[in-house]
Formats: sequence, C-alpha cells, structure tokens
Amino acid sequence: QVQLVESGGGLVQPGGSLRLSCAASGFTLNTYTVAWFRQAPGKEREGVSCILIGDSATYYSDAVKGRFTISRDNANDTVYLQMNNLKPEDTADYYCATDFRGTQLQLLEPSGYKFWGQGTQVTVSS
Repeated sequence: QVQLVESGGGLVQPGGSLRLSCAASGFTLNTYTVAWFRQAPGKEREGVSCILIGDSATYYSDAVKGRFTISRDNANDTVYLQMNNLKPEDTADYYCATDFRGTQLQLLEPSGYKFWGQGTQVTVSS
C-alpha cells in the first residue's frame, strides 16, 4: 500500500522542541521533493518547509525560519522536521506531502503536491 505516515506530534510547552517524521511505504521517499504543511483550526493549510530532490535545497516560511529545520535521512528513507522554540501559534495539524507537480513558486503551496499523509497533531501550550 502506497502511503505517507507522519509521526512525532504531541503536546509541548512554549519554547520546547519536537521532531516530526515523515516515512513512506510502497515507494522511495528520497527520490522526491517533500514538504511539510500545517493547518490550524479555522485556518487554511500553509506551507512550512520543503526539501528538494537532488541537491536537497531547503525552503522555509517566514513564520518558522530560524526555528525549524527540515532534513532527509536517506538510509531510513525518512524526512524530518525539527521544530525548536515552539510557540502557541505553531499549534496545528502537520502534514507531509510529496509528488510535487508545480513550479518553483508553488514549493510551499498545497496546490503543488499530489500525495499527502494523514497528519500529526502538534499542540504548544503551557
């Protein structure tokens, strides 16, 4: 079965850290561009970060730049999102996505991706 599976979400206090994982079954993730998105209650899904196939260039939204780091572990065929200095406004469901079909302008746009995981919940609260 072809699927993306996110894990690592949970409840953390402001200023804390979490590491999210995105793993694939049925295909090899390290041959694709992979992105992380998030969606807070009542808000639209927004791009957080992506890592490109090939040179593994990375991109971040302004909201998370300097706090979040995306990376690949090719040996385990997993993409990670290390989230540091978490803020209450980071609270959301986080999704990984792949099978990028868009232009460079769409790297952090949901419309650029065709295949999605089910999401993992992140809550930042004291």
